[in-house]
Amino acid sequence: MDFTIQAEQQELMDLVRQVVDEEIRPRALAMDQDGEVPDELWTVLQQTGITALAVPEAYGGMGLDHVTLALLFEELAKGCAGIATACAANMLALLPVLIGGSEEQKQAFCHNLLQGGMAAFALTEPGAGSDAAAGTTSAVKTDSGYVLNGVKHFITNGPLANQVVVFANARKERGVRGMTAFIVDASLPGFSVGKVEDKMGIRASATSEIILENCEVADSARIGKEGRGFPLAMATLNASRPHVGAISVGIAEEALQRALTYVHQREQFGSKLIALQMVQQLIADMAMQVEAARLLVYQAAAKTDAQEKNAGVYAAMAKCFASDVAMKATVDAIQVMGGMGYSRESGVEKLARDAKVMQIFEGSNQVQRGIIANGIK
Repeated sequence: MDFTIQAEQQELMDLVRQVVDEEIRPRALAMDQDGEVPDELWTVLQQTGITALAVPEAYGGMGLDHVTLALLFEELAKGCAGIATACAANMLALLPVLIGGSEEQKQAFCHNLLQGGMAAFALTEPGAGSDAAAGTTSAVKTDSGYVLNGVKHFITNGPLANQVVVFANARKERGVRGMTAFIVDASLPGFSVGKVEDKMGIRASATSEIILENCEVADSARIGKEGRGFPLAMATLNASRPHVGAISVGIAEEALQRALTYVHQREQFGSKLIALQMVQQLIADMAMQVEAARLLVYQAAAKTDAQEKNAGVYAAMAKCFASDVAMKATVDAIQVMGGMGYSRESGVEKLARDAKVMQIFEGSNQVQRGIIANGIK
């Protein structure tokens, strides 16, 4: 496969890099400490279209393919993985609508994002993480729609979203075959935001519970047929996992670059650190692993674009491998930089905290290894 960056892709990468350098990176440490994103930064992200990158051209967006999206999420993550995660969460919520929604749903959901709205994908529950089929949120049919009850847990963009894709069981007796997806407006009675998480990393990304208490939605809120929610959720995650990999690559690349800058400046034993063989080995391993992860992410994204049958397996590989690389690269960067790397001032320890969740969400890496083992031929 040829992953030569095209002129149009380069222009978009340059735009994102400019926003990262001018708006995100200068605020990254403060956002990490406070767990909040300034309103003026959200305005920049919305006005530049960064919060709506995945909207197709047919609905007023840029119509970017998954390879281009991966390039852009990687660039965002170099500035702040929390911001990259928040923007990617909009894509995550949009995907089930694009995959299974009606024309009216697609138009309305895309319009919301293009107007600066935020969205969330609400699948995980307190008792249903890796085992998504174990969710207990219910959808009881009424004459005009459904009544939703339940609690969703660890929902990215939960406190920010004005539209949430909620997965609930409309036929409990059918188990996973009763799971159904709904577009829920956050302004509806019975919808509320619960506990906001105080997280270890990606602190610029808001994460919370979503509480549904007799929340009534119309029939028109249902995405696709009743009982088709589980395959819709799995198709969504297959398409989005390469982008967790892309964010992971961005974190790892940023750690590598900071470590490189340090070892070329710092002197020990009468020479620059980069002259020491033990340091060279660490740097070389980081560079090889980052490049391998990047290429695997691009390949998974390309297979997703081509709708190849094994795209989901490659998506799992990309997510799993790249997030493991991000974790190792950030820890190695701290090791190379010593006390400076361990200091919050350097920002490298933030990268390690951000990297950890990449191994956990959108299916833990243990789950990904199971997908890979069962899917390889």
